[in-house]
Amino acid sequence: MAAITYEHIKTCKQTGARLGIVHTPHGSFETPAFMPVGTQATVKTMAPEELKAMGAGIILSNTYHLWLRPGNEIVKKAGGLHKFMNWDRPILTDSGGFQVFSLSKFRDIKEEGVHFRNHINGDKLFLSPEKAMEIQNDLGADIMMAFDECPPFPATHEYMKASVERTSRWAERCLEAHGRPIDQGLFGIVQGGEFEDLRKQSARDLVSMDFPGYAIGGLSVGEPKDIMNNVLEFTTPLLPQDKPRYLMGVGSPDSLIDGAIRGIDMFDCVLPTRIARNGTLMTSEGRVVVKNAKYERDFGPLDPNCDCYACKNYSRAYIRHLIRAGETFGIRLTSYHNLHFLLNLMEQVRQAIREDRLGDFREEFFEQYGFNKPNAKNF
Repeated sequence: MAAITYEHIKTCKQTGARLGIVHTPHGSFETPAFMPVGTQATVKTMAPEELKAMGAGIILSNTYHLWLRPGNEIVKKAGGLHKFMNWDRPILTDSGGFQVFSLSKFRDIKEEGVHFRNHINGDKLFLSPEKAMEIQNDLGADIMMAFDECPPFPATHEYMKASVERTSRWAERCLEAHGRPIDQGLFGIVQGGEFEDLRKQSARDLVSMDFPGYAIGGLSVGEPKDIMNNVLEFTTPLLPQDKPRYLMGVGSPDSLIDGAIRGIDMFDCVLPTRIARNGTLMTSEGRVVVKNAKYERDFGPLDPNCDCYACKNYSRAYIRHLIRAGETFGIRLTSYHNLHFLLNLMEQVRQAIREDRLGDFREEFFEQYGFNKPNAKNF
């Protein structure tokens, strides 16, 4: 029995979006799903009970950060990540590759792996496919990711081709090194930038290795939205219908809807909690920056159409005061609201798929949110 299986429930007749369920050793979650990010084995300022109450079926943690602090041995000794952080639902861990390529100023990519410097203290470190598997096996997440090279955007076709080929070789090494395939499902990551031929090559290579799920990486790295949507249109159909598909690092409301329409099942992003820390909110009527002076005497909720804890109990004026005063409670309230907003959006997306009207829902949402206006404010 595979650790991870995908159950297809329905295809939206209007858009082709998929409704499904991913089954894991720690329970199941409905898709399309947004995964809150708990970088250091915590979703910043949120308790596990709060995440469950707002409908989070799965969360993500970062291999790189947990390897450095507290160390994978500590987490293993605690009984794995689920026990360590008191979360009994599914967890996905990334491979550490993205952090190595984005946080470390010094790095040297070799066939055996990547030599780089610890972004905290400058120590020399080495991460390889085998090491990434060892760390993730110790962490014990339900879904783990293959170690891939994360090329920059933009990159030349020549550079990207070599990178895709290395990522495929590393994926094979990850499969060989993976020590707990019955307990943990390993996903392969399709790379290739904006190049259709390279995406096809990467997908073909990885599908032949028969992973239990597939991620699309190398997007949401600064490319325009139309390029991302275009890449999804020619990449997603290359992936098996009976396996989950995960678009890495994407979390703006428009991209979640557009990704679902293009056949994506899983998304993650730090966006809702990151922007919450400076008082930026996702609301049903568009982006609200609650720190702005115009909210000083606004005693209405963050979002009049939201029933989350923050909106039911506190005003924009109060939350503005907390954020400006540097109070942690303010960040808790804005984080709670943004996470609730995205998780609720995904429930609306799933319901629209059930009713074969996701295309109509997209039009209504974009109109209300203000995405259709010229110079629309996004994140």
